[in-house]
Amino acid sequence: ALTVRFITRRFIGDYDPTLEMIYRHVALIEGDPVPLEVLDTAGQEDSLQLEEKIKWGEGFAVLYSVTDRCSFDEVLRLCFLVRHLHAQRPPAVLVATKKDLQGDRMVATAEGESLAKALGLPFLEIS
Repeated sequence: ALTVRFITRRFIGDYDPTLEMIYRHVALIEGDPVPLEVLDTAGQEDSLQLEEKIKWGEGFAVLYSVTDRCSFDEVLRLCFLVRHLHAQRPPAVLVATKKDLQGDRMVATAEGESLAKALGLPFLEIS
């Protein structure tokens, strides 16, 4: 949850979904400073680029928009790649975004919860 709160706060006001960015932050976790680097891939990469970025990561927040069925459909493939490319199963969480846009919702909360359960991941839905 800490990483998701950081991502949410960081993107407010300066987030451009078409740009790949690395966001850096130092969080205090149980009193210890923990440097975080969050890579937002912007979803524009080919398969080789995506694999290199997945190898770079040590933990993953797989995000999809509740207003975009295609982004939800991509979750399974991304989670498979993460598990395939890392010998040790890295920490990961499934995050549904834009829950405040109920009128545009295409993916039900129950669908996200079910997929997260099947993947063995924690699940969050955020605005």
